[in-house]
Formats: sequence, C-alpha cells, structure tokens
Amino acid sequence: MKAIWSKRRLINNEDELAKEFMECIKDIIHLDEMKELDNFVQHCNTSRLQHSLNVAYYSFLWAKKRGLDYKSVARAGMLHDLYLYDWRKVETDQHHAFHHPKEALKNAQMLTELNDIEKDAIVNHMWPLSESCPKYKESYILSWVDKYCAVAEVIVQGYKAVARLKMFSKGVISE
Repeated sequence: MKAIWSKRRLINNEDELAKEFMECIKDIIHLDEMKELDNFVQHCNTSRLQHSLNVAYYSFLWAKKRGLDYKSVARAGMLHDLYLYDWRKVETDQHHAFHHPKEALKNAQMLTELNDIEKDAIVNHMWPLSESCPKYKESYILSWVDKYCAVAEVIVQGYKAVARLKMFSKGVISE
C-alpha cells in the first residue's frame, strides 16, 4: 500500500513516518465501508480507496510540515469521499460536486467520532464549490491536496496509456 508518486510503502514497521501516518488512520482504514471504496472508480482507473489514501497521505505530510493537526487531516482525507455509489449512474437532488461532501460526512459520522476539523475538512473539501468556506487551515490543505491528487491520478493514467500505445506501435506488445 502506497500513495501515488510516493516510493514510501505505508505498511513498513521500520519507517517512522509511515508508522505515524498509519497510526492516524488505523481505526478507519480496515472498516468494511472503507474497503468497499476499492470497488468504485474515482479518476480514470484510480479507485476511490486509492484516491482517499493519496489525499490522506499528502495532506498528512503537508500539515505535519507546517505544525498543524496532521492526524485530523489524515483521517478527513480517508473519509472525504466516503459515499458508496457510482456518481456517474446515480441521480441526486444536487450536482455531485455539492452533494457528495455532505453524504461523505453523514457516512463518516456513522462510522466514527469526528472532531470539528475533520467535519469541516470533509464537508468543505470541494471548496470553492462548497456552500461555505473552510474554517481551518487543515481544511484548506485537504481541499488543495484533493485537487492535486485528482490531477495527478489522471496524469498517471494518461502516461500509462501513452506508454502502452508506444509499446504497441513498436510491436513490443499486442492488443
């Protein structure tokens, strides 16, 4: 298990930073609802679970470096897209961008107790599209990292597709 573009294996008892990150999310990472996120595509071929892990890890790093509440932002990163439906197929009262943060917060609150930073970061992670501005620095970090990871996940998939096309055109692989 690792975050996209990271060389650090997160399940590594000899890596202090990996242990510290996993300690932040240990009570939620193994929940059945979290595992179910692996069955939903988020961006290109990236699962929603992988996307959430990416957002949690990079938010953790950024908050830790700045002396902020890295545990809360890591937990919120894991929970920010906790909705168990394919948004491309299910219609809701509001556009997905406005609906899913509230759905994720509701689902997260059913699974675990959340502090104010975690709640705010989850419900406002789509800022500036959210109904309110984030109240905490950690919430802004999560919002920015979510956007960064979405772009990174699309770029990685695009890079893989281009590499595959090049190999196909050179006869290295067949369809």
